[in-house]
Amino acid sequence: MIRAGKKPERKEQTSSLALTHAHAFALALIWKMKAHFDHEKLNVYQVSLSFNEWVGELLPSIEAKAAAKDQLDRAATSIPLNIAEGNGKFSRRDRARFFDVARGSTLQSAASLDVLASRKLITADQVDTGKEKLVQIVNMLMGLLKGLGYEFESGTAVVRDEAHFSFSFEQEQEQEKE
Repeated sequence: MIRAGKKPERKEQTSSLALTHAHAFALALIWKMKAHFDHEKLNVYQVSLSFNEWVGELLPSIEAKAAAKDQLDRAATSIPLNIAEGNGKFSRRDRARFFDVARGSTLQSAASLDVLASRKLITADQVDTGKEKLVQIVNMLMGLLKGLGYEFESGTAVVRDEAHFSFSFEQEQEQEKE
């Protein structure tokens, strides 16, 4: 407490100087280590980067100008960006929203591959290679969403086996009614 007419007492500076040296040593150690963001530790983020690397190699091989080619580029890029942003959110609701957007971009990437294949711009083998990674991404995102407490109706969220794709139009109509 400072009283009128008295100068405030001066504390010794040696203890703060010692802290400064300790902090400098700690900072030197930190600078030697690589900085990581939390999203970089997620397997789904790493797989999405791997998919983006694959897309980066695929796109130049597609000579035709196609909207699906550009859409694949945008959708693939959106996957890791939304995973990173979602993982940085504090509320479960916000995190889930970004993870769900990333899941949507993953499905959009799969559809873009289908469109490119239907136009004979890429091969079925290329589609299969890309979709293998996309299946992993969707399933990991579903796991993150379930971990946040979200539940899903059966058949709406997870990738299905190939046996489920052999429906006729009538069977698809029946399944939609259920």
